[in-house]
Amino acid sequence: PGCLLLQFLSYLSACDRLLKQGYEEGQVEEAMEMFQYSEKKAAEFLHLLSQFNDMGFQQNEIKEVLLLCGNQREKALEELVMK
Repeated sequence: PGCLLLQFLSYLSACDRLLKQGYEEGQVEEAMEMFQYSEKKAAEFLHLLSQFNDMGFQQNEIKEVLLLCGNQREKALEELVMK
């Protein structure tokens, strides 16, 4: 049980750090789940999602492309432009 508690506390603190960067709670939770609670990968995903969103791309398309491209910015941008 102690191990689960530590994992949960780690998850909460990672979410808290991402929320403090200005990301929405729902997006943070979704990103953390998508990347098996890897804060680094979730942060990359959220950053790129925000960037591509600002460029005018649709959020559901961005998510799909980022997952397919493994958060590789250039590759994802190419895919989005081709859609």
